[in-house]
Formats: sequence, structure tokens, C-alpha cells
Amino acid sequence: MGRGTLGGVIPLLWAIAGVVLIAVELVSGTFVLLMLGLAALVTAGASALGAPLGVDVVVFGLASAALVLLARPALQRRLRGEAADGAVNAGPAALLGAAAEVVEPITGDDAGTVRIGGALWTARALHDGAVLASGDPVVVVDIRGATAVVTPGRSDPGGPAHPSRPPLQGEG
Repeated sequence: MGRGTLGGVIPLLWAIAGVVLIAVELVSGTFVLLMLGLAALVTAGASALGAPLGVDVVVFGLASAALVLLARPALQRRLRGEAADGAVNAGPAALLGAAAEVVEPITGDDAGTVRIGGALWTARALHDGAVLASGDPVVVVDIRGATAVVTPGRSDPGGPAHPSRPPLQGEG
């Protein structure tokens, strides 16, 4: 099927479709429409270079599949701050290894309070019978519900906390 008088219109239609899809993506935020819009722009380029109409559809399909299946997951991981293995350092797990300061003493089996990054948390000592006084530096080793489990540690002003224990799984 020849292009005839539609030769210059088809690339323009693909370009318009691409721009519209990308614009609608700004509302959805899922990156699917962004990938389809980019695929439409790639197809507009192929069409402008003289690709027949049937080839346009194939180019759009291949570009869409590649972008949605390959580029979209990588973009989502990057924006969410995930590691390449899919692990996300968020929620209570993000506090593991964090330096904290005892605000209310932790004695024996009695819970106290610690300040972790400006937030106050109920805390218990990792070791039974440990006594941690107000102002003592500690390191978060576990989160159990809404309670931080801490152990004595020290904090260097420019560096990470140094717990008085072996590193936990996943720590460097």
C-alpha cells in the first residue's frame, strides 16, 4: 500500500499521538503512557524516513514492548531508590544500623526512649541487663513493632555508626 498524498501526514499523526501520550502520562505517573508515547515518536521517525504503513505498526509494537518491558522497570527502580536486586531501603528496615542517642534511660528489661534522626522511639537494649544512660550513643540493631532494639555504639561526626557488635545481614 503506497503512501501517496498521506506520505507527510502519517509521521505527523504518530508524532501527535506520541506527544499526547506523554502529556497524559503527567497525570497518571505510571510510566506506561510515557513508554508508549516514546514508541510513537520512534515510529514517527521511522515513518518520516519512508517506512511503509505496515512497518510503522511493527516498529511501534517492538518499540513499545522494549520500552515497557525493559526501560520502565529500570526507571521505576531508579526513582524509588531501589537496588538492582529489588531491595528497597525504606520503612523500619532503613533504620537498621542508624546512630541514635538515649533520651530516657534504658535499664535492664525496662524500655526507654531514643532519638533516631530527630524522631523519638521507644527502645529496649539488645542484651538483657544492659544499662544505657541518657546521652549515650547507641546503634539500632532491630525494629520490633514500634520498639527499636539498640546496642551501645559510638558515632563519628562524618561517618556511619560503629556498633559494638558484628554487622547484621545486609550491612556493609
